[in-house]
Amino acid sequence: MLTILLYLIVMALVGGTIFLAAGAVFGRSEELPALPPGTTATVLPAENVTGADVSALRFQQVLRGYKASEVDWALHRLGIEIDSLREELARVTAADVESGEAEFESPVGLSPAESAGSIPATDRQ
Repeated sequence: MLTILLYLIVMALVGGTIFLAAGAVFGRSEELPALPPGTTATVLPAENVTGADVSALRFQQVLRGYKASEVDWALHRLGIEIDSLREELARVTAADVESGEAEFESPVGLSPAESAGSIPATDRQ
């Protein structure tokens, strides 16, 4: 009977030692605090979003897919960047046309006036 009791005590000590060692090595399983409301772990540069930035986007997955607020935020940022680039392109094109230095041809063969007019009114901001 004493042998079984001694065996159980030694096993408990070995198990406790392994548990403490694993806790020291791997941490105490603490969860990270939740992100404050209105923030996201999704990262995009503040300006000059590139195709590589968009390709590298990763959204937090929740039970039913991606977190909608993060997707909405990223799409909003990309929309602002695209609008900014279009305004800059229109400004540069207008400056080139006024100075007569260069003639712009749209990739689809439309002039700047035609390409500006081809955007539906509902999509313009």
